[in-house]
Amino acid sequence: MSDAQRDAGPSAEAGPVITPYPDGPLIVRGPVVVTDTEGNVIDPGRSPFALCRCGRSGAKPFCDGTHKKVGFSSSS
Repeated sequence: MSDAQRDAGPSAEAGPVITPYPDGPLIVRGPVVVTDTEGNVIDPGRSPFALCRCGRSGAKPFCDGTHKKVGFSSSS
């Protein structure tokens, strides 16, 4: 693998990349299918998208920024 390939980040073949943001959501990049508890596909409407980590979003499973209002801390 060349330095340019390594610096470009993961390829689409590698699958999704999920990055936790400090005191915020999980950012999901790459090909992924999101389903509800019954197996129905949920369209995130964009790519990349953010998944709620604080549990207080009104748009679960997606982040709506509520973590800022409730003072969510990822270190607790």
